[in-house]
Amino acid sequence: MSDTPRGRGASHHVLTAGYVGRGTASTVGLVRDGDVLAIIDPGMVRSRSLILDALRELGYAAEDVTDVVFSHHHPDHTLNAALFPDARFHDHWAIYKDDTWEWRDAEGYELAPSVRLIRTPGHTAEDITTLVGTSDGVAAYTHVWWTSTAPDEDPYATDQDALRASRARVLAVADIVVPGHGEAFVPGDSTPGYRG
Repeated sequence: MSDTPRGRGASHHVLTAGYVGRGTASTVGLVRDGDVLAIIDPGMVRSRSLILDALRELGYAAEDVTDVVFSHHHPDHTLNAALFPDARFHDHWAIYKDDTWEWRDAEGYELAPSVRLIRTPGHTAEDITTLVGTSDGVAAYTHVWWTSTAPDEDPYATDQDALRASRARVLAVADIVVPGHGEAFVPGDSTPGYRG
């Protein structure tokens, strides 16, 4: 099966770009495909208003969010999940909603025709990437990179070889990468793992 999402009808927005250094914040994304309105990695940010105000500027309320995707379970990517009271929550092995827990593997799972999850271990053994098919190409929301240029080797990676393989997998399909702690970027020569 190809990693490329079947559809090209989604839109996506970075609600707030993350950073590491003088504080830590995750990059928080919003994806829309039909009836699916998904937040990716609602983690640590300086203020919850950075997420909620950006969402409101796009015409949505927290109650409109149907799905939340965690790239992995570290608090800096999950801390603000409760902002979305009506959402289903997705991780590497299940979907959670209210008091239900539905087992499913994230590998190849489609939230919508233009939104696919794939396993991309390395930073943790359970990392997943959200691939978003848009009219401009495929966007990858992922933690296989922290930013566009750093670090070459993830100092917290559980498996550097798996990380390198996951980077190659994402680069094979992504036209734009939205990293775990930085601005979106187009992969190129300075991207760790890029082979041209």
